[in-house]
Amino acid sequence: MLYLFKGGNQRDLARAKNLKKQQTAAQKAKREDGLTLEQRKQRDADMMREKQKKKEDAALGNGASTSGKR
Repeated sequence: MLYLFKGGNQRDLARAKNLKKQQTAAQKAKREDGLTLEQRKQRDADMMREKQKKKEDAALGNGASTSGKR
């Protein structure tokens, strides 16, 4: 005998809802560092300047060769 079930997608809907909830929670957690947009931009710019300075120092110390993955 063949039985046909209608519906039964409640589990799939719950999984999709939970996945969306987890993604939005992760995005909020990334942004919630207690900084305003301007403070975050300043922090990121400072980090990039420091990173660039280290890279330039390494390039000067090692000659013209740089050892970075591309």
